[in-house]
Amino acid sequence: MEKMNDHLKPSHSVSAGAATEKWEEASTGIRTVETMLRLAPVGLCVAALVIMLKDSQTNEYGEVSYSSLSAFRYLVHANGICAGYSLLSAAIAAMPGSSSTMPRVWTFFCLDQILTYVVLAAGAVSTEVLYLAYKGDDAITWSDACSSFGSFCHKATASVIITFVVVCFYVILSLISSYKLFTRFDPPAIVDSNKNVEVAVFGS
Repeated sequence: MEKMNDHLKPSHSVSAGAATEKWEEASTGIRTVETMLRLAPVGLCVAALVIMLKDSQTNEYGEVSYSSLSAFRYLVHANGICAGYSLLSAAIAAMPGSSSTMPRVWTFFCLDQILTYVVLAAGAVSTEVLYLAYKGDDAITWSDACSSFGSFCHKATASVIITFVVVCFYVILSLISSYKLFTRFDPPAIVDSNKNVEVAVFGS
């Protein structure tokens, strides 16, 4: 029995080493793609933020600015946070071995998910405000505003469209971080006190 175990140990070590080497090769390509995908939203977020910050219009009907609408203020803050996180995460992702530890991979996974929903929420709520601005609401006798403040609406629309492009990038980043987490590391295990065996959390 001991001889059989001795024969199994070298083959197990070779297979583990080959798997590690294969992962490292794949990891280099993934790291390059991930770094570029994390850098791209920086410029987009800044563009959406600047367009919205400069979005104001004054005419004979009055004055309107992005700061008058909480949805647009939220969009500005969301894009600012996203730009900062994208730049920082790109710098970390570009470092060799940046995905070698479980805490770091889990951190990327969680923050990517959070940022995706934060930016998506900003785009969604701003889209709703723009829809009302373009269409109005007859039920509450709220007339459309974009017929009077066309320039304001056009700039706001451009900012919202750019924000949704950022969402697309973060959906891809969330998939990549999920792939890196669930293929690189085994699922956490819990001990069944009744049977005294470890059971994987995922799929239980």
